[in-house]
Order: sequence, then C-alpha cells, then structure tokens
Amino acid sequence: MTTFFIALAVLLLGYFIYGKFVEKVFGIDPQRATPATTMADGVDYVPMKPWRIYLIQFLNIAGVGPIIGAIMGAQFGTASFLWIVLGSIFAGAVHDYLAGMISLRDKGASLPEIHGAYLGNGAKQVMRGFTVLLMILVGVVFVNTPATLLMNSFTPGWNKYIWVVIILAYYLIATLLPIDKLIGKIYPIFGILLLGMAVAIFVAFLIYKPEIPELWSGMQNRHPDAPNNPIFPMMFISIACGAISGFHATQSPLMARCMVNEKQGRPIFYGAMITEGIVALIWAAAAAYFFGPDSVVDVSGKSGAAIVGIIANTWFTPIIATITVLGVISAAVTSGDTALRSARLIIGDFMNFDQKPIKNRLIIAVPMFAVTAAILVYSISDAKGFQLIWRYFAWANQVLATVTLWAITVYLCNNKGKLWYLITLIPALFMTMVTGCFLFVAKASDGGLGSLLPRSVGYGIGAAITVLGLVLFLCWKKKNKVA
Repeated sequence: MTTFFIALAVLLLGYFIYGKFVEKVFGIDPQRATPATTMADGVDYVPMKPWRIYLIQFLNIAGVGPIIGAIMGAQFGTASFLWIVLGSIFAGAVHDYLAGMISLRDKGASLPEIHGAYLGNGAKQVMRGFTVLLMILVGVVFVNTPATLLMNSFTPGWNKYIWVVIILAYYLIATLLPIDKLIGKIYPIFGILLLGMAVAIFVAFLIYKPEIPELWSGMQNRHPDAPNNPIFPMMFISIACGAISGFHATQSPLMARCMVNEKQGRPIFYGAMITEGIVALIWAAAAAYFFGPDSVVDVSGKSGAAIVGIIANTWFTPIIATITVLGVISAAVTSGDTALRSARLIIGDFMNFDQKPIKNRLIIAVPMFAVTAAILVYSISDAKGFQLIWRYFAWANQVLATVTLWAITVYLCNNKGKLWYLITLIPALFMTMVTGCFLFVAKASDGGLGSLLPRSVGYGIGAAITVLGLVLFLCWKKKNKVA
C-alpha cells in the first residue's frame, strides 16, 4: 500500500504548492466585484457561502466518474494511479480552476462563450452544439446508471422505466428551480456523503490491509482484454472525471455565478478537483485489489456498478454497504441534473433568452428533455447501445477538455505573457494526442476506427493531429505577435 499513501500525499501537496502557483499565474483580485453581487437575479446568480459552493462543485463534477471510471481504469494496473495523481494536479485542476476563474471575470459566461472569446466565433458555434449534446449524454448516462442500481438493489421486481421516469421528473424540477432552493440546500449533504464513502474505504484499507499493487512492481497492462485495450489511449479515456474532464468546465460557470470573492476560486475549483482525484485514487486502489490474484471475490466480467456493490458488501456492514450504494446513486443523480441545467444556461445564452421567467426556462427545458428521453429509450432497449453511448460520452468529455485547454492557453498568452501559457499548452497537447489516437486506435465496438486501420497508423494520425494543433497555435502566436 506504499504507492497508495505516496500518491495520496502528492495529491495533497499538489493543492498547496502547484495550486498556489496557478492561482498566482492567474492573478486574483479580492477587491473585484463578482457576478453574484453585480448581476443577482434570484435564479442562477445567487450569492452562497463558500463551503456550500465547494461541496456543490465537488458533487457536480464527481458523479460516478471518480468511482466507476476509476474502477474500470484500475483494470489497466498501476499506471492508473499515476494518471489520477499527475492528471489531477497538472491537467484537471488547472483546467477547472482557470475555466472557472475566466468565467468569473466574464459575468459567469458559459463554456462555449469562453471558447468563442479565445478561439473565434466559429469555435463558439460548434462548441455550443457539441457541449449541449455532451450535457444530454451526461443526463442519459446519469439516469441509466442510478436507475439500474435502484432497481437491482432495492426494487428488483420493478420495471426499470419506473425509476427512469422518477429520475427524469426530478431532473426537470432541479433544472427549473432557482439554484439555492434545491441544489444549494441538499447537495452539500450529498457531497459529505460522497466523501464519507471514500473515508469508509480508506478505513477499510487500514483494517483489512489489502494487497494493492505497487508502482515498482511494474506498469504492465493488466486489462483482461489488453490486446484490444492499450493503456494509451484507452486508460486515459476510461479515467476521465478522476483526472481531467471537460464536463467539469461546464459546471464551473454555475458556481462562478454564486461566488462573492475571487479568493474562493482555489478551494472551490482547484480544491474540488483534487478532492475528486483523492476519491478516484481510493476507489481505484480498492478495485486494484479486487482485480488482483489475492481477491476474495471473483469480479471478472462484472460491470463497474456491480463492483461497487461487491466492494461495499465485502468490507462493510449491511447498513454501511447500503449507504455506499445510495451514495453512488446520489452522486450520479446530482451530476445529471446539473448537466441539464448547464445545457439550459448554454442555450439561454445562445438565444439571449432571459432565464428569470419560469416560462422561458420551460421553453428551453421541455424539448431538451424530450431528446434526452428518446436517447434513454434507445440505450435501455439495447445493452450494446448503452455501452456505445458511454464510450462516446467519455470521448466527447475529453474532447471538450482538450478544446477548453486550448482556449485557456490563448487566454494566458493574451493576458499573462512570458511562458505561463505552458501550464495549459502541455496538457492541451497531451489531451489532443489522447483524443486523436482514440478515434483511430479504439475498435469499432468502442466507437473508434481501429478495426479498419493498423494500430501504428492510428497512432500516427493521432500524432499528426497533435503536431497540427501545435503548428496552428505557433502560427497564431506569431501572427498576433504574442510574446
């Protein structure tokens, strides 16, 4: 377990050392008025206490990503620990913090508006549609998963569609209500529950002392289908929310509209991502034991959701195990509704549609929920359909993170000068390579074109896309005479 404790310590140090450095690069101004105070509307621009915002941000960005994603990522071996730690500190937390702070400085602007400001109007139009589609996919994934868990764990005789309808109805209510009426009141409680689950597993580590693989034992690919799942890029797509996630940057503007001081940015944005990294590390370590030869339970062929139940029922009392499953369900539900809320705001910004009147919110929400329901019906009726939707969701999530990193890089070039833009340029290039390679390396069953191309060709295309991105950036930099 030595690797686990070292990784945990590095994550904590990352917040205090690198997080402080990134905050200094951005240059906060504690005296600057925030949108929550200058644009308060009682619906989306609502001042809230920083500890509430932190817990809501953590819950919003977490979902089942740092749980299910980390569990499935652990199949690849100890390389997953490295990605969770380094990805969280140098990519995910930087991405979340700077996207949130740029939004805070720009009247709580939605993510596509930030893309347009720094990548051009064409990018803004494309990313508006792309981001709304991703938010709908998040809603689909985070209805299907908790509905399945609720049916299997508590109402095995029910039709799954009953839970789907209940969750969708709740999503609609949460999407329409002012942010402080429901989300601001109960989400901090669910955030504490999600943290409590991770603490419970940590305590189980100390009690049971499971044999968790060490980094120095080798980073070979331990995936059961390793030939079709190379660590690069598949692991970096599987572990999204536990390292870097474009979905996070769609949630940051929600909280930027509730902050009253720029000093709150580092704990809320950078800190919530590091907290998520810790949760992902704990779940990945637990899963690594159950995937290993010393496991007391055979988990081969089990889904991520099923493995959550196995871990809970193996190490915890029935009451704590039930609470753990409920925590996973609440994590999914409370990300799905904020995803659709974010989609409503993006559409509202695009249409220049005042969101204060309830009828205007309904005009946007009703057709959006109709599309979500239609995709849900498809995903439930076809198991392979859901698997494909999950893969596209994961890939689109990382594409969004990549585009956001490029936009932030341009922002840093324009506003900070020197070489500070390297803190996002390097992650942007890496994620460009990840997402580019995935399309041409992953097999058709995973949503890629790897079944049609030799793997070496797929990697070559991904590398060419990355080099093209760098060349375009350097040409823009030279043309605009940016230092």
